[in-house]
Amino acid sequence: MTQHSVARLEQLDDHTPLRVQAGSEEVILIRQGDLVHAYQAHCPHEGAPLDEGALCGGLLVCPWHKAAFAVDEGAVCEPPALADLRRYPVQVKNGEILVDDQPLPRASPPRHSDARCFAVIGAGAAGSAAVATLLSHGFGGRLVWIDQEQHPAYDRTSLSKFVIAGQMAPDEVPALLEPEALRQGHLERWHAKVRALDVAKRQILLADGKRLDYDAALVATGGKPKRPDLPGAQLPGICLLRSRDDAARLLDAAEPGQPVVIVGDGFIGLEAASALRKYGAQVHVVSRHEIPLARQLGERIGRTLRELHERKGVVFHGPTEVERFEGTDHVQTVVLANGERLDTALVLLGVGVRPATGFVQGLELADDQSLPVDAELHAAEGLWAAGDIVTFPLAGRPVRIEHWRLAEQHGVIAAANMLGEQRRYDDVPFFWTYQHGRTYEVLGHGQHWNRIEYVGEPEKGDFIALQCIDDQVEAVIAKGYARAMAVLSQRMKRPLNSREARELIDAWPG
Repeated sequence: MTQHSVARLEQLDDHTPLRVQAGSEEVILIRQGDLVHAYQAHCPHEGAPLDEGALCGGLLVCPWHKAAFAVDEGAVCEPPALADLRRYPVQVKNGEILVDDQPLPRASPPRHSDARCFAVIGAGAAGSAAVATLLSHGFGGRLVWIDQEQHPAYDRTSLSKFVIAGQMAPDEVPALLEPEALRQGHLERWHAKVRALDVAKRQILLADGKRLDYDAALVATGGKPKRPDLPGAQLPGICLLRSRDDAARLLDAAEPGQPVVIVGDGFIGLEAASALRKYGAQVHVVSRHEIPLARQLGERIGRTLRELHERKGVVFHGPTEVERFEGTDHVQTVVLANGERLDTALVLLGVGVRPATGFVQGLELADDQSLPVDAELHAAEGLWAAGDIVTFPLAGRPVRIEHWRLAEQHGVIAAANMLGEQRRYDDVPFFWTYQHGRTYEVLGHGQHWNRIEYVGEPEKGDFIALQCIDDQVEAVIAKGYARAMAVLSQRMKRPLNSREARELIDAWPG
């Protein structure tokens, strides 16, 4: 362990991390008055440069995906990161900052004898975040993690963005939890399908007949991609995209220069269009809308996105719908309601998901088959649910939101409440989409906005769009403005009007 002189105290301010080199280690320095903290320079989630993040309210917020860490100790406070920051010893002598090149050892939580059995069903965003939280909080009982995928707990957001673009191999998709995290506590990982969960008996029945009695359980099974009830929809060559295996099959079937038809113009459909175009396929999108994502993002941004795709060679068909798929042993033609016929050997369905809740017995499901929960993600005695499968209260209204980071937020809160806390979801929904090399971010959940206020122009480059209900900001959409969006991810936990939002954006440019 060697100390390195890395900076002077006067080089640091209280609002911006400073990246420095301590021997072979890149670290960031954060100042709190006369105190200085040193942490790893890149976010443990996907390696974002944390010196480009924002310091606000005692938190360091990641510039890319809005993970938040406590400034005073580096503990992860909000996903998508599920691990604390590595911390380095620091000394300040006569205004000179000295940093050791070896991190401090991670503290292990105390574990007390616990006779309870907790079960987590599902190893996607919500399930992985819940397991990480239970382990990091020192749960000392038996923890059974059940998932039917052979290789669970990976970052599914990479599939539509990078894997099917040929930029990342399916088996290189990042794991959500580090191996050392999974060695904590009494964790059992079961590769199995759940046939039934009996809420009254607190019992899980697996497809192989095995039973598990639990004291507390979390249902985090996510959604199943919809396959439309249309003639020919089961033909080989018509693909879904939900797992690494799905992505591998799609990539194996795609050929540069050959046509691919994508059914659906939502975020997954458009991300897949971008990725497959990058791979070299001739991409056709069947769209029900003249302007994609207009309801979510507004017509101006939706039109900008469509024009971006068209400049890159994507062909849109619509507004229309698929009438049928034709082929004998394999799909050959997609027939549209407007009379068009698209010849192709490969179709990707991107028409949404339905909650995977059919195995839950003893609870009344919502009309969309989701599980109703309260603000603490509590579904029934001893049972919690999280992620895509739940309808939960947000700002006093029941909603169901299919966002990766929100599912992780749910998983963290549900796990804490399984341990006896009483945490409520009062965070800010966030998601990002990556299309043709551009990242667009959305904070909040815009449903009732009646006007949009712009900073910058979506057609020309970086911008922020404030979706407002009269003068109150409901959601924010941005390309660029990383620091402002990081601060807004915290500030929007309280009511925010458009004047306050613009003042914040002006104070955190870039």
